[in-house]
Amino acid sequence: MLAQSASAPTSRSFIGRLGVAICISALLVLVSITWGAHRASASVPGTELASKAKLSNEQQAAAHNEMTVWKAVVLGVVEGVTEYLPISSTGHLVVTQRLLNIGNDSATKDAADSYAIAIQFGAILAVLVLYRRRIKLIFRGIRGRSKRGRRLVISLVLAFLPAVVVGVGLEKPIKAHLLSPPAVVGAWIVGGIVLLIVAPRIKPDRPGVSLTTIAPKQALIIGAAQVLAMWPGTSRSLVTILAALAVGTTLSAAVEFSFLLGLMTLGAATIYETAKNGSTVIDAYGIASPLIGVVVAFVSAAAAIRWMVTWLKTRSLAIFGWERIVVAIITIGLLIAGSISASTV
Repeated sequence: MLAQSASAPTSRSFIGRLGVAICISALLVLVSITWGAHRASASVPGTELASKAKLSNEQQAAAHNEMTVWKAVVLGVVEGVTEYLPISSTGHLVVTQRLLNIGNDSATKDAADSYAIAIQFGAILAVLVLYRRRIKLIFRGIRGRSKRGRRLVISLVLAFLPAVVVGVGLEKPIKAHLLSPPAVVGAWIVGGIVLLIVAPRIKPDRPGVSLTTIAPKQALIIGAAQVLAMWPGTSRSLVTILAALAVGTTLSAAVEFSFLLGLMTLGAATIYETAKNGSTVIDAYGIASPLIGVVVAFVSAAAAIRWMVTWLKTRSLAIFGWERIVVAIITIGLLIAGSISASTV
């Protein structure tokens, strides 16, 4: 069953976990930012902080007004709801930022892009909470106490590697050329059409390979597919789920593997980005807004994951294809009306 690992916590235990998640989020953000600031200052002797996007007092004031509390909440909801659904969180965040007039200025663009990645901490923690049994199995595998856990670890690492190798080299070109609404719209439409075509063929009870028996070759294929998601709007969840199904997994295994692989991929990307540009985010938006975004992303991601798991027990992936196409059409209308900019800035 799809919900086998995502246990249903009581309201009291969920509140307790939310409190723990908030504390962990604050710690991770602060540690990453401190590390990034230390690296930046150490790289240029004699400077207090060698941030390439160090803002003037006037720019800082404008940036703080740009990222209000309610905007931080909106971005947290968008990140959390869309991160694990096959509809592209990056694409939704790019368009939402344009609508909220965030990062439209060249002085705050880097901060806005990094902010969108930093609040992924919340979505990461949602998987840690909901899939804690699988996480325990993974740690048992790492410690050599579970063959099933060890096989799962090997599969996840192999699937993770292609994104690391390719992602480091493509980071700058992607940010420079693909973080724009037109690029996102194209990926939304293509992915939506693909989903509408394949969704009727994917049955909730389809037979196949289980989560802990995914072979190394199958994992590598899934990992290679994940590279396609570097194009904003494609969706990491979409390509990894479809790739897992293509190599013969059950639907539940495909979804769970996508979630767990996302835990590694998003975790690495988020730590890397906050360590590299965390001081830029704080310089522009302060510490409260990122933490608000993380907490809201955690709550909304947990809700979205549980909804998706329940939905796929009896229904198809087609709803996500229609969502992608509808949002793409709306975005095209906004571009034509001039409500949002088509540029990457």
